[in-house]
Amino acid sequence: MNGLGGTRTTLGFRRTALAGAVLATALGGGAFLVACGAGGQDGAGGVTAEAAASSGPARLSVADSYIPLPPAGGMGAGYLTVRNDGGEGDELVKVSSPGASSVTMHRSTASTMEQVEKLDVPAHGALQLARGGTHLMIMGWQKSPTVGDELELDLTFARTGTISVKVPVKELTYRPGQQ
Repeated sequence: MNGLGGTRTTLGFRRTALAGAVLATALGGGAFLVACGAGGQDGAGGVTAEAAASSGPARLSVADSYIPLPPAGGMGAGYLTVRNDGGEGDELVKVSSPGASSVTMHRSTASTMEQVEKLDVPAHGALQLARGGTHLMIMGWQKSPTVGDELELDLTFARTGTISVKVPVKELTYRPGQQ
């Protein structure tokens, strides 16, 4: 064998090693997402093991979640962003909470607010629930919320399954990114 044959073997080994490193990084990143569980200090939630196992091509994450402090005993609004880094869309079809009797999805316009049955999460895009637009209505709190409390929300998607997030209660004037 001459030096050229040795170079081919080295290049083949390098390609195989590179492919293995890419695969290990991808698998390790998925394990990291599952291990992170629900939420950090900013209220961002992680994917549950059940959702990770059935996630398919949609890759969802939740960020910027918060609930402005509702009046004592009153309804609260919930806001968050669902990001989809996957190649297929998904739909948010249900929201529930062990800390509230009812959580519904609503869409606001300049003159109306209507309850909706589902919300689209586009491929390579995001579903943003924000003031003045699409949002959650939280009713029947188990205990009166105070600033700093967290409310668990279980977001159920048509394809991905359920993602549980801990959503912080913030002061009424809170706006993400402006603090």
